[in-house]
Amino acid sequence: MGYRVKLIRSIAGASQVQRRTVAGLGLSKLGEERLLRDSPATRGMVFRVRHLVSGQPVAAEPKPPVRRKPRRVRAREAARRRRAGRKGT
Repeated sequence: MGYRVKLIRSIAGASQVQRRTVAGLGLSKLGEERLLRDSPATRGMVFRVRHLVSGQPVAAEPKPPVRRKPRRVRAREAARRRRAGRKGT
């Protein structure tokens, strides 16, 4: 089960705690939607900012987040592959 959350009101004028809660839900722009895993933690966050967001359970499952290596590490590995390819010629 998933939980669809949409930012329906602006966070302008909201307290810092409410702004961080909205950011924790992964929302930043007005009208933006996210599909999150339905858990008590997610529902609690939505409850705290229920005047700013709308939430509803859906049957769809959210995709797991894609973990990427930091840019510095990817660049280092790419450079090593290029050097290894040059040595073979």
